[in-house]
Amino acid sequence: MSLKKQFIKTKPVVKVTFSIDAKDADSAAVVGDFNNWDASEGVLSKLKNGTFKATYDLVKDAIYEFKYVIDGAYVNDPEADFYKWNDYAGSENGVVAV
Repeated sequence: MSLKKQFIKTKPVVKVTFSIDAKDADSAAVVGDFNNWDASEGVLSKLKNGTFKATYDLVKDAIYEFKYVIDGAYVNDPEADFYKWNDYAGSENGVVAV
């Protein structure tokens, strides 16, 4: 699992690449504040090596809670910038700060 950030000097956005190793999974998505927690908006593409990956433009100078959904199960990214308790979910969410 990893998060990669590419800061764009000419725009107020950061390109954030979400990737997760899930060789045995059929589907994976990233859900969070940036896509209204909608898995259909955060579908990740499966690469030949079994990693699921996608890049999203996020408005910079903000923090976003997120999780991965792998075959219907919610999973945190161990490389998240930090974690934040979410009362609605009853668990911690990963956070990416851009």
